[in-house]
Amino acid sequence: MNVTEAVATRRSIRQFLPTPVPQDALQRVLQKAQRSPSGGNTQPWNAVILTGQPLADLTAKIKAKAATAPMGEGHEYDIYPKGLEGRYEDQRRGVGKAMFDALGLAREDGAGRVAQMMKNWDSFDAPVQLFTYTRKYMGPPQWSDMGMWLQTVMLLLREEGLDSCAQEIWAMYGTYMRELLNIDDDHIFFCGMAIGYRDPDAPVNGFTVPRVEIDQAIRWEGF
Repeated sequence: MNVTEAVATRRSIRQFLPTPVPQDALQRVLQKAQRSPSGGNTQPWNAVILTGQPLADLTAKIKAKAATAPMGEGHEYDIYPKGLEGRYEDQRRGVGKAMFDALGLAREDGAGRVAQMMKNWDSFDAPVQLFTYTRKYMGPPQWSDMGMWLQTVMLLLREEGLDSCAQEIWAMYGTYMRELLNIDDDHIFFCGMAIGYRDPDAPVNGFTVPRVEIDQAIRWEGF
């Protein structure tokens, strides 16, 4: 698989098969991903990877927390900026609508939509979770570095025939996630990433995710 194929076939998978993920495959991915760029070679990313009983235990605890604090508790950053508007908000709403339409969940079906969102806490049945965090004093450039590392990991997972879904929703309980993962107070929790093999027959994995034309995002000069 070349880079173009990895980019084209990567998508946020929201229904995984129960097939276990070999640790050696993850080892290969993460070893290669250490070549990701970072300003000044700071390499600000850190991660904890869970599977099996440790993941099941954490899942049970976060689901219990979500039941008592459904709007989140202890989040340490805004997942979306306040005042999100224009095409950015349109794109956010558009992908949500496309997902619910693929699942046959009407706007009026509040219970069904909530049930679908709750599947985040089960990692969409993925057998592996990668949780990312960094030092609290890191700034926007280092957060950008973390994003480049995560993107590199996701593309290398495709090379291994694996899939992923980056999940910032875990940050709704950021301080609790640090407690569950034994991450000290000098760090800030960023996100989770479900990892596994996609269910090719699940409608939620097949809907079209539109992208804006590059001329809406890119300005050309001197060409």
